[in-house]
Amino acid sequence: MAVALIAAALAAASVPATPAPAPLVADADPAIWVVNDRDTVIFLFGTFHALDGKSDWFNDEVRTAFASSDELVLETIIPDLGAPAPREEPKVAAPIGPRGLSFAPPASFLASTRMAISAGRAKGLSVRYGADAVLRQAAEHAGKNVGGLESFDFQLNMFARIPGNGAGRANVTEDPAAKEAMGVLMGEMQTAWNRGDQAIFAAMLEQMRTNSPETYKLMFTERNSNWAGWIANRLQTPGTVFVAVGTGHLAGRHSVQSWLADHGIATNRVS
Repeated sequence: MAVALIAAALAAASVPATPAPAPLVADADPAIWVVNDRDTVIFLFGTFHALDGKSDWFNDEVRTAFASSDELVLETIIPDLGAPAPREEPKVAAPIGPRGLSFAPPASFLASTRMAISAGRAKGLSVRYGADAVLRQAAEHAGKNVGGLESFDFQLNMFARIPGNGAGRANVTEDPAAKEAMGVLMGEMQTAWNRGDQAIFAAMLEQMRTNSPETYKLMFTERNSNWAGWIANRLQTPGTVFVAVGTGHLAGRHSVQSWLADHGIATNRVS
């Protein structure tokens, strides 16, 4: 999920034509939290990296929090967002869903990644509509500082360390039924994100923690702990910051909020 954005971003950046904006048909209220002391406010917003553009989420509490912030901080800054992507393999975590929908890689982690990207595109999901891209464009247009919690090289290196990531690169055939099931799940995830429901993401994370503990530790536990440390340090500097990371990092037992609690820092949900 969190890394799913970077993966999708790398894949979608190579698409030359920008799709026409889809009509907004529904109001959405994704989850947002706030951490603050007497002179610092840090908003924590859980993003969905690829959306279909059919819901109006950048409004209400999200818009107010963003407008009041001096800077935007994302997971990482993807180089040349509108330029052709580098040739690195995309790093999307294949969804592992509730209700027994478990997506084990058909031949490799990368094969499952490719299927996730393909299934998302088939459902109309695009990183061009994704919350990260929209926020970055809005921040740059408003002249806000934009930074990243991690370097792009760090994320690429993390991807390379995922267990089993070097096998089964060639001659992978997608299972149409699995692809369709994955597309359905991704649609359900977007719907849950639109209404600020973190339960589906927490369930997915718990399955990943059980089935792929090393990957879970690498992608979520360690990074969430690091980001909580960054937030604790940032509270020492006055100002207002809008931190936007994949919504999976703000769900489950090892969420950023849980690590902040270990620092003695409370988070309050705004929406």
